Amino acid sequence: MNPVEIIKQKRNGIPLGRDQIKYFIEGYLKGSVTDYQMSAFLMAVYFRSMNEDETFFLTEIMLESGLTLDLSHIDKPKVDKHSTGGVGDKTSIILAPLAASCGIAVPMISGRGLGHTGGTLDKLESIPGFNVNYPVKDFKRILEKAGLVMLGQTSELAPADKRIYALRDVTATVECIPLITSSIMSKKLAEGADAFVFDVKIGVGANLPDRDESIQLAKKLISVSKKFGKKAVAVLTDMEQPLGMKIGNWLEIEECIEVMNGKMVPDLFKLNNVLAGAMLYLGGAASSIEEGEKTALQKLSDKSAYKKFLEMVEIQKGDVNYVKDWANLKRAEFSKKITAEENGFIIEMNASDFGYAAIELGCGRKKTDDKIDYLAGIILHKKTGNEIKKGDVICEIFSGKEEGLISSEKRLKGAVKISERKPAPVPLIIDILY
Repeated sequence: MNPVEIIKQKRNGIPLGRDQIKYFIEGYLKGSVTDYQMSAFLMAVYFRSMNEDETFFLTEIMLESGLTLDLSHIDKPKVDKHSTGGVGDKTSIILAPLAASCGIAVPMISGRGLGHTGGTLDKLESIPGFNVNYPVKDFKRILEKAGLVMLGQTSELAPADKRIYALRDVTATVECIPLITSSIMSKKLAEGADAFVFDVKIGVGANLPDRDESIQLAKKLISVSKKFGKKAVAVLTDMEQPLGMKIGNWLEIEECIEVMNGKMVPDLFKLNNVLAGAMLYLGGAASSIEEGEKTALQKLSDKSAYKKFLEMVEIQKGDVNYVKDWANLKRAEFSKKITAEENGFIIEMNASDFGYAAIELGCGRKKTDDKIDYLAGIILHKKTGNEIKKGDVICEIFSGKEEGLISSEKRLKGAVKISERKPAPVPLIIDILY
């Protein structure tokens, strides 16, 4: 076989067979397929898509590029959650320890920031010392001891996805259903969970902004899960505006700690509890999502989730004292307040623009080797639907570099729209698919 012929076939919209996909993916890992050839292949898939069989084959081959964990010795239901990506989307930080405190084992393999959306690993690494890179034996050890583990992909688990994931981020091939499906499922299947909850974002801040495409993705994730013998639920959630009040790596950790210590952040609180309810339902710890929500609320209220979070931080070598000092408001050196230029109601806070503005501040990467500014970010003072007066603060931006504030402010000026008329409320939970 020839990599160029495979790229050309996909470019021309002709379906690929399993052997061709296997040759191309394995060749990329061995070096016989180059980065630029993989980039061309990804762009061809982006424009030509893949059918059901191709998507299944790609998932299976990426999964088989590494180990699949056997966690049958852990006598607990094993359930993981995955978000398709959003802005301010920090639920995993609360959700994993919350589900673990309810008796669910949570083997969570997460990713880096992708496009304009933040990554769970980058957020966790804003905690000094926190290690997201452990070999498989330690993955199992931590999961057995703490009931949860939050790691990145190792060279042993879905290594093909790890390489391709980084390339997609910088080649504008993020928003593609077959690539998203195979990336998510190869990681999730490798980690050995019994069931999955998918938080599928819909709206301008999602990796797939189109509603129909997001629903198609949700159905595909459930379908592929079932083909591999796994239970799954997909929760379709709004991503027209950022989730919560804080955007940025440490700022999002900080907000999660606030919620775990009793602060009410309505949208983050609600979404987290619905996802927790779904995890408990799939794990057999609740007869319905609603019943699972009630159990989760109790564990959040009595701070069991926070205690479990601290336990995870300690076992994964994070600085627990740094975390406990969260109320001391760690901030980047430079900051600026963005204010309203007129009276009215906020009718739009474009989540995509907020995501890209956060990258300008240093929260994410424009190139794969860019350094993250962990204290950079955005704190919202208002949300869509809020009344605002001229001069009121919409948000505050933070960066370690003054020039980051300038480019971010330009982006944010166009992200917020104000009208005389109050907008109708938009539901946070759009639908739940089984």
